[in-house]
Amino acid sequence: MNHTQDSDQTEDGKLTVKMKRTLNLTSLLVNAMALIAPGAFLWTTFQVQAAQTNGSMTTASEMWTGLIAALILALLTAISYAELSNIYPKAGSGSSYYFAEAAFLEKEKASHRQWARIAKFLTGWISHLYYWIYPGIMIAFSATLIVYIVGLFGITLAVWEQILVAALFAFLNGYIAYRGISGSTFTAMIINAIQLASLAGFSALAILYRHAHPELAYTQSASSIIIPHNFTNVLFQSTIAILLLVGFESITALGAEAIKPKHDIKKAIILSLLIQGLFAYLIEYFAANYFIGPQLIGVDTTGATVTGYAAAGASGAPIGDMIRIIGDQMLGGTGLVLVLIMAATVVLALVGTTLACLNTGVRITYSMGRDREIPSLLGILHGRFLTPHWGIWVLVLFSAAFGAYGVLNVDNLTQITLASNTGTFILYGLTNIICFWAFLHRSDASFLKHRIVPLLGFLANLLMLGAVVYLAISAGGTSANDAMIALIIVAVWIIIGVVWFVINTRQQGSKVLTQESSKLTKSELALDE
Repeated sequence: MNHTQDSDQTEDGKLTVKMKRTLNLTSLLVNAMALIAPGAFLWTTFQVQAAQTNGSMTTASEMWTGLIAALILALLTAISYAELSNIYPKAGSGSSYYFAEAAFLEKEKASHRQWARIAKFLTGWISHLYYWIYPGIMIAFSATLIVYIVGLFGITLAVWEQILVAALFAFLNGYIAYRGISGSTFTAMIINAIQLASLAGFSALAILYRHAHPELAYTQSASSIIIPHNFTNVLFQSTIAILLLVGFESITALGAEAIKPKHDIKKAIILSLLIQGLFAYLIEYFAANYFIGPQLIGVDTTGATVTGYAAAGASGAPIGDMIRIIGDQMLGGTGLVLVLIMAATVVLALVGTTLACLNTGVRITYSMGRDREIPSLLGILHGRFLTPHWGIWVLVLFSAAFGAYGVLNVDNLTQITLASNTGTFILYGLTNIICFWAFLHRSDASFLKHRIVPLLGFLANLLMLGAVVYLAISAGGTSANDAMIALIIVAVWIIIGVVWFVINTRQQGSKVLTQESSKLTKSELALDE
């Protein structure tokens, strides 16, 4: 069977289209890096992080340490994803959805195999809580940035205009994703290069500014940025910081399009996280926090003048404000020009990130549609572009709706961010447990990689999930309200999933407890490596 074939035959002799194997290690890597997008996320998430409070106390001073905590969680989970992809290289577009089923079906005892369907549905449904809200967050970020850019020229957009911007950005990205993964990969490759260069430039200038203006009373010293001061605040910051690091697992959803899935997916997962998370993010967040001081001035919702982190939390684009100060005070009054250049690179990065979100999320949907665990229409590929086109357009509608909601204010944006991140913690926790279970009786299991790491990864995700709940209960003010709304979104989605599972099981005449392989597992096992 050829790697680039467009179709194969089913048991009844009908011809069906399937995805092409066109992605090498570099292509897989840039798709994941586009989703992590450090150049974009520094700009887009800094406001949410700066605005977070624990009661009357800001948690902003723990940005860097919260990022470290989230990075540890992500690395533990990345190892679990990498190990699962190594033993299930034919998972195709199923990713963790496939892993969950395969980990149960390969067990010898029938009492273990019968839980396969429940495990895969639970994993797939929770995946949507993360993958279907995340693109909407990117749309909200993009629309917020565009509102900020036109505001630099004295133009104020009405609410309906902001919503329209979000919708247009969603459909633009949807159209590119609809046309195929190859175009998305090429776009991501260019964007990664641009944003990493702009990131390095900003970080250097932010650090140089402080050393050129030592007379200012800066908020933090270099040592206080990297040393944790309050464990609770570190956890609260990490509940947002995980948004910056998700994406490494997206590579596993491209398994059906990888030329050498067993060889390349594992490497790409770890490399993408190390390059962007361990290297780029730690540098840029240190530089941005190192810059914070009285020179950053803004106006809060009460109309009061604020500085430092309070000004960053009140601004639609605090990184843009920092760049403008640097340009005006250090580089001959070029602040506006520098802001526009940096903003343009962020817009490009957000295009790449949104495309990566759409491509990843819709492939899990496609896999579930093929299994008829959700409407089968979502499991159909386009005859020409070989993309799950119905799923893409449905996801675009969801993304436009979440984006329109998030662009209106920072609280709305925080709510959908925490909802998506809660889905992330649940999905990552499940995947770590699946990894532990998959290797439980394998002769090639490693005590460190397949016992200790998955258990630590599960506990880390459980701790982060607990932090969101604790935030909703104890933080007070808007932070608690935002967290509570996020948890309500999660609860509603889970309830819908239970109801749908029961109804769909009856309509399909399926069994809840079954030892049979799904259509996805059967067909993917027939593919070449």
